[in-house]
Amino acid sequence: MKLLVPAATGLEASVKRQLKNLGYGDRPAVNGRISLEGDWEDVARLNVFLRSGERVLLSLGAFPARTFDELYEGVYALPWEEFLTPHAKILLDGKCVKSALMAVKAAGGVTKKAILNRLGDRSGARSFDERGERAIVGVSLFEDVATVTLDTSGDGLHKRGYRVLTYDAPLRETVAAALAESSFYRAEKPFADVFCGSGTIAIEAAMIALNLAPGLSRGFDFTAWKCAPKAALDHAREEARAVRACGKTPRIFACDVSPRAVEIAQFHAKRAGVSEGIEFRCADMRRFTSTERYGVIVSNPPYGERLKADLFELYRDFSRMFRRLPDWSCYFLTSYGGAERAFGRKADKKRRVYNAGLECTFYRYSGEKPPRGE
Repeated sequence: MKLLVPAATGLEASVKRQLKNLGYGDRPAVNGRISLEGDWEDVARLNVFLRSGERVLLSLGAFPARTFDELYEGVYALPWEEFLTPHAKILLDGKCVKSALMAVKAAGGVTKKAILNRLGDRSGARSFDERGERAIVGVSLFEDVATVTLDTSGDGLHKRGYRVLTYDAPLRETVAAALAESSFYRAEKPFADVFCGSGTIAIEAAMIALNLAPGLSRGFDFTAWKCAPKAALDHAREEARAVRACGKTPRIFACDVSPRAVEIAQFHAKRAGVSEGIEFRCADMRRFTSTERYGVIVSNPPYGERLKADLFELYRDFSRMFRRLPDWSCYFLTSYGGAERAFGRKADKKRRVYNAGLECTFYRYSGEKPPRGE
């Protein structure tokens, strides 16, 4: 089967590295999606192991769709009865770019009608109670070509299950994992998030250090489809348990000036099963220091509109703290346009990343490299 893994803008490289580490080779990203071939065992593995991919989609087909008639015929021609029963609860997820069929809602209605008619014609059913399995059907119209997908994940892969309490401006788990992964953090390194908020970056870093699969404890929509073998998810979970790094304790420090944020972060870390590897503290980032060498800071500092008057001073002090750690590296995500100026020098590398629809920049400031062999 052809599988598609959507990635957030700017984070494609992180998802590609994860796919390579899982044994799927080098895969190009096209229009924010990385494609590969696989079977149901691969569907299960990708859902369980991917840290930064947004979903795992099954591509059913692509065809010209300049009119609603063409869209209907193309959708109807797909073998829906191989995947779904007439009782399926069908939800539509559509988007349209540079195409004649710009009415996304109307295109969704045509798509659902074609699916139900196909299911009815193949099964003889004439009533559809939608009390069965959930199926999120994606219809992407780009330059008058429709690509139709089935979402094997269901809920987005950022929903690991550990984050149940809310705090200001939360960072999606998939984005947080990509930021930590992009710093090339490994368990033997010290790690710090000095603006930890509800703890997502530190928790995702701990999961990386422990090789803890992010989807180990959650469910996925594909397991309810009649075509998917029941054992596929069990096999992926068995593999995830087998490769988890036992006996390791990562050295992760996380702090925030808000006592409530630290309380929530500690609660989430406990739910995620990584609390022993993270030291949480209610503290100002200006006081952070470390005697350990060659560590990495990965943070998502404040950048809200209401803080604009104080942002320059905040980022200037952030830079001063970082300079006290000459062999550490620092990575941070922000939408604040004056970040480099406040930091006092240009970043060694930067890239555009979208966080909750907001255009941000991910900055990298590299520290001194360790001697060869250290």
